[in-house]
Amino acid sequence: MKSSVLFICLAALSLSACNQTKKENQQAVASDSSDHTTMTADTTHTSQNSLDWPGKYEATIPCADCEGIKTNITLKNDNTFSIVSEYINKNSKVEDSGKVMWHDNGSVVHLTGKETNMKLKVGENKLIGLDQDGKEIDGPSAHLYVYNKVEGEK
Repeated sequence: MKSSVLFICLAALSLSACNQTKKENQQAVASDSSDHTTMTADTTHTSQNSLDWPGKYEATIPCADCEGIKTNITLKNDNTFSIVSEYINKNSKVEDSGKVMWHDNGSVVHLTGKETNMKLKVGENKLIGLDQDGKEIDGPSAHLYVYNKVEGEK
């Protein structure tokens, strides 16, 4: 008889312990969900809709067989662009124009024309050259692939 009373008490104790753990888990899950709500990224502000991106940008990018390529890129409000690339000391100039496509939630422009196929990250008054994989160019010459906005140009 004592053993059956002891068994019933132990069973009741274990069931109440399980119920307590379930309540604690529910409270933990509820507080975790509220944390996720507050950590939602702000996707309404992008380079495309928050920055003054239309305008003229310039840089002199490296060249294997010349002193550099002076490049001017003009981005227009109608999502078109024009580009002029002049090979320094080579008397060679390439001009092109085409469409601007926006990628990565409005932070990257993809310029496509007859001669042009390039992606650039849009920053405050600058465009940053991206490699074939869409990553920022790094290394000692990375700063040469930053196109700065020309003051007073649109």
